[in-house]
Parts: sequence; structure tokens; C-alpha cells
Amino acid sequence: MKTLYALAFALGLAGCAGVPVEKYRAEQPKLDLARYFNGTLDGWGMFQDRSGEVVKRFHVVIEASWQGDTGTLDEKFAWSDGSTSRRVWTIVREGEGRYSGRADDVIGSAVGEAAGNALRWRYVLALPVDGRTWQVDFDDWMFLMDEQVMLNRSVMSKWGLRLGEVTLSFRKR
Repeated sequence: MKTLYALAFALGLAGCAGVPVEKYRAEQPKLDLARYFNGTLDGWGMFQDRSGEVVKRFHVVIEASWQGDTGTLDEKFAWSDGSTSRRVWTIVREGEGRYSGRADDVIGSAVGEAAGNALRWRYVLALPVDGRTWQVDFDDWMFLMDEQVMLNRSVMSKWGLRLGEVTLSFRKR
């Protein structure tokens, strides 16, 4: 039993470890969410399970706009299996480099931290799987490459165990 507790503790600690977003403060170009996520963007991505197998691919079109410190990202997904979905984010700039966000399938509020060319976005997503809904943790990192291109890598986990990754590239029209 002690071994089980030790393993759970170690996994919990591993889930808390990582690179702080501040590490990217000097990186250029500087990410301004209201500037980049404004207008129409296209994104192409894939979900890989924990073994690395590509399970689903997708294309997303995002219509984004801002009113002061509040942004709306209307995301329309077309999945490789022929299905479609939609997520509408409301993002609020809370202060220098700090953001919060809400969407219908996000449990509570997403928390974002930005520095330099990077954004770390963390949230819990209500994910439908085989007729059930799982609450999964997303640790989402975005890196602005230039004025048009952003790369995104998300790790999805449950109970501290890695379930898979989403890799995504955005391009502004």
C-alpha cells in the first residue's frame, strides 16, 4: 500500500513540474493575444493518444474579435471522421500577461499566462467519449512564430496521467 501512495505522490509532483512561462519573456515576436487573435484564423491539428498514434485530425476556422479587454474566439472544427463541433471562448485580459477564459465545455475558468512569444493556457474540458463525459485537464502551450503563424501543443491528462497530446498550427488570413 505504501508503494501505491508513493507512486501517486510522485505522479502528482510530476504533473506540477514544468517550464515557467517567464522563461520566454525575452523571446520575439512578443505575443499580444488581442492582436493575433483578431480576424479569421485557420488551424490544422491532430490528437495523438499516449502511445503516439494519431487518433483524429482536424481543421478549425476561428473568427476572433475584441472589445477592450474582452475577446471572443468562435471556433468551428471539421474532424477527419466527418463530424463537426464548435467552441466559443470568451477571454478576458486580467492584467499584464494574465488572462481568464470561459467556454460551454470548459469546467470553471481557464487560466492563462503570457510572456514574450508564449502563452500557457490551463483548463478542465468536459470531453464526450463513448457516450460518457470525462473531465480532462489541458496544459496548453502556444508559441508565436511570426505575425501569421502560431504553434500550439497541449497535453491532456486525467488524475495526473497523460492521456495524449494535441498538436496544432494556426495561420492568420
